[in-house]
Amino acid sequence: MSPEETLLFGLGAIAVIVVVHWITGKTGLPAAVLLTVAGIGYAYLPGVNIEIEPELILTFILPPLLYNAALDSSLLDIRRNMRTVISLSVALVIATAVVVGLGFSLFVGGVTLAAGIALGAAVAPPDPVAALAVGRKAGLPNNLITLIQGEGLLNDATALTILLVAGKVATGAEHFSYKATVGEFVIAAAGGVLVGVGVAYLVRLLRVLRADPLTANAISLVTPFAAYLLGEKLHVSGVLAVVVAGLIIGHDTPRYATGASRLQTSAVWRLIDFLLEGIVFLLIGQQMKAVLQGLTVYSVTTIVTAVGITLGVVLLLRPLWLVLTQLLPRSLHTRLGGEDEDDSATPEGKRKEKSLSGRESAAMSWAGTRGVITLAAIYSLPGNFPNRDLLAFCAFAVVLVTLVGQGLTFAPLVKWLGLRANQTDQARLRNEARSAAVRAALNVIDDIQGEHHDHVEDEAMETMRKQLQVRLDRYRHRLDVLEQADSSEVPPSPQYEAALMVRQAVIDAEREELLRWRDAGRLDDENLRVLNRELDHEELVLPKRGKTH
Repeated sequence: MSPEETLLFGLGAIAVIVVVHWITGKTGLPAAVLLTVAGIGYAYLPGVNIEIEPELILTFILPPLLYNAALDSSLLDIRRNMRTVISLSVALVIATAVVVGLGFSLFVGGVTLAAGIALGAAVAPPDPVAALAVGRKAGLPNNLITLIQGEGLLNDATALTILLVAGKVATGAEHFSYKATVGEFVIAAAGGVLVGVGVAYLVRLLRVLRADPLTANAISLVTPFAAYLLGEKLHVSGVLAVVVAGLIIGHDTPRYATGASRLQTSAVWRLIDFLLEGIVFLLIGQQMKAVLQGLTVYSVTTIVTAVGITLGVVLLLRPLWLVLTQLLPRSLHTRLGGEDEDDSATPEGKRKEKSLSGRESAAMSWAGTRGVITLAAIYSLPGNFPNRDLLAFCAFAVVLVTLVGQGLTFAPLVKWLGLRANQTDQARLRNEARSAAVRAALNVIDDIQGEHHDHVEDEAMETMRKQLQVRLDRYRHRLDVLEQADSSEVPPSPQYEAALMVRQAVIDAEREELLRWRDAGRLDDENLRVLNRELDHEELVLPKRGKTH
């Protein structure tokens, strides 16, 4: 495409993303589904279509998406649930690839075991973006959110490695050795982890530079690409390097970054995530026309059989896996983080894990939407790969069925299962933490007052003490209300809602007065922006009306 066509396409894509986001807000329909359907419609319109370039996706789109997801994840929770995460992101991916490969080699004529395993590796890793978006909106419990995040962050590296191995076998690569390949896989995984740790440590050393919000943004934006490229140059897993770096940096950010840097960096990443995810789902839909054109050499029976095997394995193996892992001995049990009712901690003081309930297993079974990594993986196969067009159609069918089918039904399923996070417990935990933070601040004031005796300083500290005491009293009152709540929903607080309304009205009045000064020529725009930014920060910390707190 020419630069003008590229720009026009980009503007059109952003326009569609914005409109779909508005429709999602009005209807509650998943944005991923609407964008995919829009992409399919665009594919059949006259004009230029963009085909998925695997290297482009893996180098420029996947690293920032994975990095931002890792920043928003919990390193401690994922580490606590590591057995479950490994079960889903490694063992289940391998099982899916092998079962799909066996199915193709037995029932689809002309397709080898290696080619089938390559397809299985491509369709094995779920894309957590759509599932998390719907799950959060549906109020999915935090333990399931953590599991979906952990699985989505680590399964791509497993799938891409299996795909590489199967591709070598299917194309008759010379000097291929299973033993050597297993060794390469271990080295790639371990090396990717080490590269991620190294990049995160380097970013930690740059914390002095990160005090400036613009510098912090620049460092944050280049980090995922640096981790990915360094990993690939060292012939280890660049994907794992990005994920590990993101998890560690996200864990360190509250300690090593300033408040202003965190606010600005978070806003920038939300925008990048919003646009990249939208473009990804549009690209997925656009591939339908090209994929269908490659099926003319296959019989209907072959196509139906191939698609049936692929969809059957993807849709049935996941729930079967989750059920079977619950039947394993307790020492090998697939578990989620949480406290057992009769034994809340180990002798070392760490929380024990408890197994998935039947309802949780059902929800996790339906949280396996596939996305762009599946298509990027299958398109990364060389043009002379045996039955490449048939495999690409099967991969696209899986993406379309899971993205649309599971995407549209996931929220109703979560609601039907009654799997909503206990909002009262969440609000109680936040208010307990707020109370602890205020008490720590009051203790610091006591320490400072014991060291300084200047009258002006005493007045300033006394003023601060009164403000903190008012906040502490408010949190204690809110905790009393929450302790008496007998449902999972946060009880309404007319006083709290009224206080929010008054504070918002005050901020609006201040902002309007500043604008009147600017319009009257009494305040220049530069100073208006400084003062308006102060009000914006005050407004930012106010929770939305009617939301939990």
